[in-house]
Order: sequence, then structure tokens, then C-alpha cells
Amino acid sequence: MEIKTTAVAGTLESSDIQIMLMAGDNGIQIDLESDVIKQFGAQIKHVITTTLQQLNIDNVKVRAVDKGALDCVIKARTITAAQRALETTTPVTTPVWEVL
Repeated sequence: MEIKTTAVAGTLESSDIQIMLMAGDNGIQIDLESDVIKQFGAQIKHVITTTLQQLNIDNVKVRAVDKGALDCVIKARTITAAQRALETTTPVTTPVWEVL
């Protein structure tokens, strides 16, 4: 799927993450800012990348500002930003309730 507009989801509050998606042309590029990047940076990037791949989004620039979000929050914010960036009001994926 192709990104139609820049979109943001999330806040800069504690235990949250702000995800911004922009059109890209060279795969999934993630710019991550986090106080815990050394401990959890790879996991945060993995959750974002996996979620975008499941949504069939191949070319996107991601700006993520993490404030201690759990994986389920990262995934939810990524899905929400993707829906906004794709300009769709219908869910772009069926949730796997066991995982959430």
C-alpha cells in the first residue's frame, strides 16, 4: 500500500509513543528517539517494522518518539498512523485478539 499523506498517532506522554508516517521510496526507514534505545531500540523497531509489513506497507519513513511504550501500544499507534496515512476509515487489518 502507498502512503497518501503524512500522519501521526500517539502522544509524548509517559508510557506512550508518537508515530509519524511519511511517504518513502527506499523500504521501511525508522528514525527512533527513546531514552531506552540501548535496551529496547531493536525491539521497538521490530514491532514497528513487523506491523507495517503485515499491513503491506513497504516504502515509508517512520519517526518514532518513545516514552516507555509497551509493544501493544507501539503496535496500536502504528496501525492508527497507517490508517490515517492511507486515508482509510476501515480497519486495514483484522486484529489477532489473542495477541492484543
